[in-house]
Amino acid sequence: MKKIALPEEGIETLYGARDANLKHIESLLNVQIRTQGGEITIEGDPKDELRAQLIFKQLKDLVDEGYPLANGDVKTAAQLLVENADLDLRDYFLRGGQRQVTRRRVTPKSVNQRKYLGAIEQFDIVFGVGPAGTGKTYLAMAQAVTYLLEKKVSRIVLARPAVEAGEKLGFLPGDIAEKVNPYLRPLYDALYDMMDTEKATRMIERGTIEVAPIAFMRGRTLNDAFVILDEAQNTTSEQMKMFLTRLGFGSKAVVTGDITQTDLPTGRISGLIEALKVVRDVEGIAFVYFDERDVVRHKLVQQIVKAYDAFSKNG
Repeated sequence: MKKIALPEEGIETLYGARDANLKHIESLLNVQIRTQGGEITIEGDPKDELRAQLIFKQLKDLVDEGYPLANGDVKTAAQLLVENADLDLRDYFLRGGQRQVTRRRVTPKSVNQRKYLGAIEQFDIVFGVGPAGTGKTYLAMAQAVTYLLEKKVSRIVLARPAVEAGEKLGFLPGDIAEKVNPYLRPLYDALYDMMDTEKATRMIERGTIEVAPIAFMRGRTLNDAFVILDEAQNTTSEQMKMFLTRLGFGSKAVVTGDITQTDLPTGRISGLIEALKVVRDVEGIAFVYFDERDVVRHKLVQQIVKAYDAFSKNG
């Protein structure tokens, strides 16, 4: 049996609504946790007691260092330490997080998200591949805005193939901008989450931030830019080759996509799937693969991704 004294400040967030965080740790480690004010008692197998103790000790250290625990941080911390007991949570929640230059503080919520942020720092081209809700685009956008505001790059280019669920642009009303805008909306949404809307709008008007379909990249060289290609599974082989060869001096490129959700016409090879094979041995390119454990949306989304993955394997 282990007893741990925790700081009174923020104890509600630590325990979670109706002790949800404590129940999560109990089920994760097969222990029983009782509380009395700021003191908790852990009972179970000695090894599991030690692992639970480690989780609470590191969370206490985070709080002592002034980190404001947010909803979800305790479950994230528990999951990270179960996967890797040698992990220092400060690398994730303090040193590993986004520097507070964006409007919203962004911290990695899983081992793969931390690898992803580290890869973007270290490599000039990074592929982030995995299901929806794993933070691929959001984290890349946070890095791009950080790089721009810290003047590490002079502009951001956000690109997306204008292909969705078999629809054809020609049948949509309006001029070309009105036709492609719905396909680029998720990129705008992520951008406005990171930056003040007026400031972002001014930067878009000046061309400091460009949001465009990938077809608009042809014939250009992108110097001193942070380039994100989103929904890359919907690029053709030709589009992907064209994009990867646009990169100029002082630039970074992040390619994100979910190879299980390709909307290309039957018979067309996904440029992302092909590129993962073609450039896998090229030095200087990083690949980070996400799975259902990295999903940071509603907890049911994690289970849905897992169920679809199992269904496709048994299919």
